[in-house]
Amino acid sequence: MFKYENFETLLQNRIKRRNLIVGAGIFTGLAIASQFSHQRGIAEIQFSDNPFKLGVASGEPYANSVVIWTRLAPDPLNGGGMHPVNVPVHWEISADSSMRRIVAKGTEFATPELGHSVRAIVEGLQPNTWYWYRFHAGSQASRIGRTRTAPAPGSNLSNFNFALASCQSYEEGYYTAYKYMAQDDLDLVVHVGDYIYEGGISPISPTIPRQHNSAEAFTLEGYRNRHALYKLDENLQQAHAMFPWIVTWDDHEVENNYANDISQIDTEPDQDRAIFLQRRAIAYQAYYEHMPLRPLSRPKGPDMQLFRRLSFGNLATFHVLDTRQYRTDQPCDDGVKEPCPEVFDPKATILGKVQEDWLYQGLSSSQVKWNILAQQVPMSQRDFKAGEGRAFDMDKWDGYLADRDRLMDFLAKQKPSNPVCLSGDAHSHWAMDLKADFNNPQSAIVGSEFVCSSISSGGDGDDAIHRYLNKSDNPHIKFHNNRRGYVRCTLTPNICRADYLSMSEVTTPFGTISKRASFVVENGRLGVQPG
Repeated sequence: MFKYENFETLLQNRIKRRNLIVGAGIFTGLAIASQFSHQRGIAEIQFSDNPFKLGVASGEPYANSVVIWTRLAPDPLNGGGMHPVNVPVHWEISADSSMRRIVAKGTEFATPELGHSVRAIVEGLQPNTWYWYRFHAGSQASRIGRTRTAPAPGSNLSNFNFALASCQSYEEGYYTAYKYMAQDDLDLVVHVGDYIYEGGISPISPTIPRQHNSAEAFTLEGYRNRHALYKLDENLQQAHAMFPWIVTWDDHEVENNYANDISQIDTEPDQDRAIFLQRRAIAYQAYYEHMPLRPLSRPKGPDMQLFRRLSFGNLATFHVLDTRQYRTDQPCDDGVKEPCPEVFDPKATILGKVQEDWLYQGLSSSQVKWNILAQQVPMSQRDFKAGEGRAFDMDKWDGYLADRDRLMDFLAKQKPSNPVCLSGDAHSHWAMDLKADFNNPQSAIVGSEFVCSSISSGGDGDDAIHRYLNKSDNPHIKFHNNRRGYVRCTLTPNICRADYLSMSEVTTPFGTISKRASFVVENGRLGVQPG
């Protein structure tokens, strides 16, 4: 078991010139037993400012249950600004937007151990129903949020709309895409990672229109403050308030391109795996505190259960994956390059055996029309070198061929109904076929993949047609666009439709959005087709 109180000692033993201050009080919230664990919450509290500045959110919709979330933070960029005491927070759920027909209410305690975040698991709700919710603490009330339960298991569902989003570097652009998303007709938002970026402050420039609030996040307070900075964005708050979300992480919620217990190669003290696992535990803690996740995902030290399933009637099951926590190190020293022998190592994995077996079991037993794999990095092969030779991105599934080959073989032989992979990370839009053998254009199509661009990461982008759309190198790639935005998906019993929505610009808050392309997957016909 990792002991958080040893983290400061580990750092002090290894840091020579780097001035990384880790105060013991910062890690109070990570202790298994806290001096405040049994302290009674005070009946009323006077806040120094509005405690609901970070907004509200909901997620993990079940047929009769949903998670609603907030965090008390009157001074959100300075640790939250709360005294280290438990605070009662009352919540209520209504069948109408004016909050007059209350159908459920209760009280949760915001505790210092969890950064005064609050998650209520609201039970006893009706399936496939919109609800509205809000929180009260002291004399203060939160904004009103809206959420929706899932349809009952096995029930017929004729239409289901959701958005796919990822990669929202605060420094590289504005979240105007979320303004448009909040106005969309959706039942759900699926976010597949890079919700925050951990890096330090970059100089303002034409490509860096706004700045982070601190140096690179290493401490619990640093990660909490970084999540708070992102959560303060009004467009992001509005998208959270309008729809329930399903979330999974990628790398930047901890550190760029980390793999399991291995830090990115740099000069930081977390090159020591013990120190990195302490950092990972802290980052996982902050992630849990700021996401509308169920308690089953509460971290245990540096471990956090994030792969899970959510079903929506007989129409779809979302198999939510985690390709960061269990993977082996990126092969060939990472980067985009010619495959080295490590790429073909049968022991290399991006999922880990437990998660891989779990995925196969779920796909084998699935009875729904659409099996959605919501995960972080592009799954299809992408050859970035035109002509002779190949160049793959080693951080993606292209760097873990044994894992991908097993999955493609499983899809080819077991034929689960309509597998569709949802991915992010690439900072650009892609539509691709999943192939039994990507090196053989005549091999069977075994599934489909929609990759969303970033909300802001990478800046404005462009409309250039890139060389890797060359049909001879990547015949399974059907579409690519290098603008920012999100993908709006519609599921019916007959089709899965993906509308690729792109922003004109993100380096100013005045960007407009437009549909660049639509693709469909037809029920029983694998592969993407122009829609």
